[in-house]
Amino acid sequence: MEKHVVKMRDEDNVAIALHDIAKGTRIEGGITVNDNIPQAHKVALVDVPKGGSIFRYGVVLGYAKEDIHPGDWINEDSLILPKSPELHELEYGTNVDAKLPEPTRTTFMGYDVPGSEYAGTRNILGIHTTVQCVVGILNVAVEQMKKELLPKYPHVDDIVVISHGYGCGVAIDAREAYIPIREIRNITKNPNFGGQLMVVGLGCEKLTPDRIMDPEDINDDNFLSFQDHHGFKAIMAALFEMAEKKLKVLDQRRRTELPLSKLSVGFQCGGSDAFSGVTANPAAGYASDMLVSAGGTTMFSEVTEVRDGVPFIANRVLDKPNCDKLAKEMSWYDDYLKDGGVDRSANPTPGNRAGGLSTIVEKSMGSIAKSGTAPISQVVSAGEIPTKHGLIFDATPAGDFTCGPMQLASGMGLEVFVTGRGTPYNLEAAPVIKVCSRTDLKEMWQDLIDINAGTIATGEKTIAEVGREIFEKIVAVASGEKPVAEDLGLFNDIVIFNPAPMT
Repeated sequence: MEKHVVKMRDEDNVAIALHDIAKGTRIEGGITVNDNIPQAHKVALVDVPKGGSIFRYGVVLGYAKEDIHPGDWINEDSLILPKSPELHELEYGTNVDAKLPEPTRTTFMGYDVPGSEYAGTRNILGIHTTVQCVVGILNVAVEQMKKELLPKYPHVDDIVVISHGYGCGVAIDAREAYIPIREIRNITKNPNFGGQLMVVGLGCEKLTPDRIMDPEDINDDNFLSFQDHHGFKAIMAALFEMAEKKLKVLDQRRRTELPLSKLSVGFQCGGSDAFSGVTANPAAGYASDMLVSAGGTTMFSEVTEVRDGVPFIANRVLDKPNCDKLAKEMSWYDDYLKDGGVDRSANPTPGNRAGGLSTIVEKSMGSIAKSGTAPISQVVSAGEIPTKHGLIFDATPAGDFTCGPMQLASGMGLEVFVTGRGTPYNLEAAPVIKVCSRTDLKEMWQDLIDINAGTIATGEKTIAEVGREIFEKIVAVASGEKPVAEDLGLFNDIVIFNPAPMT
């Protein structure tokens, strides 16, 4: 008999469709479906009365709005969202003894950075901005630099502008302004920039260099203000002069064999579907466990997308101070959403719902899977640099374009990005490995996806097999191999999370 559905846990009373299922089809368990069930959507396996619980991943996704019968299609219109888990008195340290998989290797070829906990996976000249006003000229300058300067320094991978919309027209001393300022400041320290600092400002913005640079670094070698120069040609000349000094230093760097304890990898998902928590996220979690077992650092994030699974996260936190910080970060975001007049039901997205994710609870349980099973050694605020190795929860927003830069600020050298619906998202400052949850997405986007985890759903491969494939890809990319998006030159803008008021 053809396999039609996949069920996650014995206690689940729904399964998800492996492909579109026509009304009247007889599926596993002798159930006849009562509706046309789209791929990745849920089908009821038992009778559920009005108000009864719908279980997937062994947790309650929601409560039935009406009576549900075996074979019924269950989607976002079928369910009432349960309450969020409470944040007070979370239990910690009750699930920290998982046996992690053995890594197949313990070293990579990276760029060591003196004084940094982490090594670079790329050798990039990062040009950081204090305000959007400078970006027009800076983009013209960098385009010319790549043609005229970069070929002279073959051991430098790229020149990247870290531009953003922050810096002017902002309440620079507002209560929450420390968040974007910390993020910009810590991005300058990312190991992919090799310890070389080049900051460009206009001269009249509120984000003055002392807010994002250490006092000893604020000098003519590292900071350039456009308003100190006489016109476009003078500005261009000054940019070229400063950039060439940095390029000369970066060009002396070489890849060396380093322990994986010097590597920091971010894990993120976007365009998720109901398969993400079945295939790609668990496989990414297996790879994360292998990295942690090898002494590496991995980060998972996206507060709203793990909020409903916070008890499962807390159980893996090693100590009370970090558990308290987890609760504090979740509470901050609850208040932030409330102040904005929304709640967690604003997530999932329309695309997530089309991909079978009915509630944020379902999305959360799938999202958490990419963290693997390792204990959580530290909880850090958004954009904060960890002080410990191992698995880190980095409390960022869930949006792809804000989460990625926050992980850059926390020191990641590369990112693993899991997608179910498909996205060409990529970062210019760090390579991104794209993992898809469905084989048909890989077939459709053959040249945009690096690894297909859909083979797990069809039984061709196991979670462990795809997890090892992701791990090997991480080591290869950290050592210089280009994932497809980097090779194609597909890069998104940097978006700085700013919850403070604009003025």
